[in-house]
Amino acid sequence: MAPGASLNPLADTHCHLDFQAYDSDRDQVISRAWEKGVKWILNPGIDLQTSRDAIRLAEMFPGVYAAVGVHPNDGLSWDAGTLQELEKLAGHPRVLAIGEIGLDYYRDRTLPKVQMKIFRTQLELAARLHLPVIVHCRQAMEDLQKILKEWCFTIHSRVGEEKKPFGVLHSFDGDLDEARQAIEMSFLIGVGGPVTFQNARQKQELIKALPLENIVLETDAPFLTPHPYRGQRNEPGYIPLIAEAVATLQKRPFDTVARVTTQNAARLFSWSL
Repeated sequence: MAPGASLNPLADTHCHLDFQAYDSDRDQVISRAWEKGVKWILNPGIDLQTSRDAIRLAEMFPGVYAAVGVHPNDGLSWDAGTLQELEKLAGHPRVLAIGEIGLDYYRDRTLPKVQMKIFRTQLELAARLHLPVIVHCRQAMEDLQKILKEWCFTIHSRVGEEKKPFGVLHSFDGDLDEARQAIEMSFLIGVGGPVTFQNARQKQELIKALPLENIVLETDAPFLTPHPYRGQRNEPGYIPLIAEAVATLQKRPFDTVARVTTQNAARLFSWSL
């Protein structure tokens, strides 16, 4: 089945619609996504202001939801009042997760020890509010998995018969063993535009080996634009291209990938299908 022709709706589990890149045509971008069958979009914040902006957009557009959090690269924005404000924002009915949070040792904007403290604090907030987490990791997998294992152990009693995921490792860039460890901890694996890149052999081999039941689709728009639009601004309407790549790699029908990944997203964020 051709991309965009699925009988099942699609979900973009990570898209920064609040970013300036969409200021001139945000309505049209969202309309194009609906036309392509993308019926749910999760917009995470990266600091307090973008978290507020994500909520504002979620109030304006049906099918758009928000997450609130402080990204590791924005750790210097954290102050004595940040946690209280995040908890207040997280109480909004359109907020479905805590994120985008995590660790990033690729950039040196925030010291690792500060990142880890902020990450743990936001994980604790998510556990207290019974919300899933959207986790960013770049060149920090060892520390990240250690923290997640400790956290998951403390909240393991939350895992019931439905096996609701604790969160998603956004734009996953680890190996198969690291992916399996994440899945064992009840995390889903976020798959985005890079899976369509011709030179992304390692990532493609990873997707071949992962159970479809542990994958969600994401654009990370406006970044990581899939082929054949690489180099241009990304948008949620390109989710079918990512679904098509996963379908090809796993030798499954496009409609199956659409159905299962959307069901996975619904389990993660408690969307009603």
